[in-house]
Amino acid sequence: MELSVKHLLGIKYITENDIHLIFETADHFKEVINRPIKKVPSLRDITIANLFFENSTRTRLSFELAEKRLSADVVNFSAASSSVKKGETLVDTVNNILSMKVDMVVIRHPNPGAGVFLSKNISASIVNAGDGAHEHPTQALLDCFSIRERLGDVARKKVVIVGDILHSRVALSNIFALQKLGATVKVCGPKTLMPKFIESLGVSYEPNLKKALNWCDVANMLRVQNERMDISYFPSTREYTQQYGVNKKLLESLDKEIILMHPGPINRGVEITSDVADSKQSIILDQVQNGVAVRMAVLYLLASKIERNAD
Repeated sequence: MELSVKHLLGIKYITENDIHLIFETADHFKEVINRPIKKVPSLRDITIANLFFENSTRTRLSFELAEKRLSADVVNFSAASSSVKKGETLVDTVNNILSMKVDMVVIRHPNPGAGVFLSKNISASIVNAGDGAHEHPTQALLDCFSIRERLGDVARKKVVIVGDILHSRVALSNIFALQKLGATVKVCGPKTLMPKFIESLGVSYEPNLKKALNWCDVANMLRVQNERMDISYFPSTREYTQQYGVNKKLLESLDKEIILMHPGPINRGVEITSDVADSKQSIILDQVQNGVAVRMAVLYLLASKIERNAD
């Protein structure tokens, strides 16, 4: 079994079989990272460059840890302290790095489609670690993997994504992944934070948070992405929290017990209160641990394609 793609550019470019293969491989790596010796020599001859043109803590650390667990050689690149500031183009930057014999590039970039653009211009394998408000495929994979781990399967599950859908690459990738795996998806949040095309993705909009939570098996809570907003999309944070924040009282008023997720970073007390984030219904820390296993799986499976391409 192998992936149908040479790059992981977005969930929309991979198949359901690819996702299942990534999950089966991640199951194996999850056992590895829970052992006393957490390293395997699987990518000992592979060099991976992490190119982050946007700030990131969790995703960058998760990828770096995944690479080191697989014994890859790792090169870290931060745009803030690079020649990009001097006007160097993306392709020139990456080609300079590739001339150091790098096999794979993990890239986060503020512009949608940066990974796709690179994949057409360079020979290395590309992993998209988030491109603007477009896609964030490994986040969606680890989210679906976490649902599968807790509920046994993703198929026929009801998932509501709550919050800032308009600016969220996590939401778009999750919608694609959940649908490929047979889940039903709703979105919930202020109308101003919903993309106009959302229903064309086969997703329905529910403006009432309590109704959405009573409907779902899983609620994925997104933060409000203030850094992507140039205008005000709702009157105040307090009003947003009153309408779309999840607290213990709201959870206990539901007809059933649901699972809560959050891709992080959490704005505690805004979209979710601390007692909910830290409750047994929350799988937020499972998502973090699963992120390393899923990214190990992605890197390992893509690396096997590189070797074949090199032959």
